[in-house]
Amino acid sequence: MKNNNKPKYNLIIEAAVDVIAENGYHASQVSKIAKKAGVADGTIYLYFKNKEDILVSVFEEKMGHFIEHIATAIKEKENASEKLLTLIEMHFGQLAANHHLAIVTQLELRQSNLSLRQQINRILKPYLAVIDETVKEGIQQNLFRSDINVPLMRQMIFGALDETVTNWVMNEEKYDLVGLAPAVHELITKGIRAS
Repeated sequence: MKNNNKPKYNLIIEAAVDVIAENGYHASQVSKIAKKAGVADGTIYLYFKNKEDILVSVFEEKMGHFIEHIATAIKEKENASEKLLTLIEMHFGQLAANHHLAIVTQLELRQSNLSLRQQINRILKPYLAVIDETVKEGIQQNLFRSDINVPLMRQMIFGALDETVTNWVMNEEKYDLVGLAPAVHELITKGIRAS
């Protein structure tokens, strides 16, 4: 997270989410983002190098808050299974609460080039580390099987959440995403539960 203490930076980030969600990344000119934010086109370049930098910053800013909220919430839970349920509920909840952000993260970021995808992967690393720690804790607590391949399990958990949200977005959010959290949690934990 960079200049998040500057009001115009925040205005541009919020405007970018809306403009990219409504028009698609490729059709979202910097001038449209500036207009939506109520700033001059040139003001954008005081904060961002280019449109790609705006998209990366949107993800970095939003994902940073997303990870902070999840990390804080799961600390209060007793065991790894409860932590995993909270993580799933919050993952779904935070995206269900922001229609435009869900479109940007699930659809627009997927159409990006290799350089952009590498930057997105860097931003995701702390979130993936939270999943790793939760799985390891479950193993230590004898809640999850001791033979789990943690990196593979992380991929499966993140992949399941990510695909569930993408499907929800593609289906025009016609059902309760957060309501799916217990079923997703049950499916994941049944496969890794210690006997």
